[in-house]
Amino acid sequence: MEKSSSKVLHITLWIVQVLLGAMFIMAGGMKSFQPIPELAKMLPWAGAVPSGLVRFIGLSELLGGLGLLLPSLLRILPNLTPLAAWGLALIQVLAALFHISRGESSVIGMNLVLLLLAVFIAWGRTKKVPILTKIA
Repeated sequence: MEKSSSKVLHITLWIVQVLLGAMFIMAGGMKSFQPIPELAKMLPWAGAVPSGLVRFIGLSELLGGLGLLLPSLLRILPNLTPLAAWGLALIQVLAALFHISRGESSVIGMNLVLLLLAVFIAWGRTKKVPILTKIA
């Protein structure tokens, strides 16, 4: 029975990793490369903060999304996956605090969902079903 529940958790973690990774790759790529005036039409805060901060957040999200996927997929340094998940969780905490400081508390629900999903990946890939390193 333990092996069956472990397999279900492993599959669930992969699904969450792929979805969250894709979301952060897309959002991070957009914040990293899209012109700020265009980005500010979708994300008003992007026009209200220094462009360097927007690009830093975007690059952090892009690298975090890649970190959720590539180390585990390639089985090369897979212990980087939980670290990427913790990093993305931190980004969500900071994003929620930022939105609260701007009086945008109505939008922090998404930050909390993303935070919980990232913590789930970090916990699962650290404690329950870690990805093993590829043996040469």
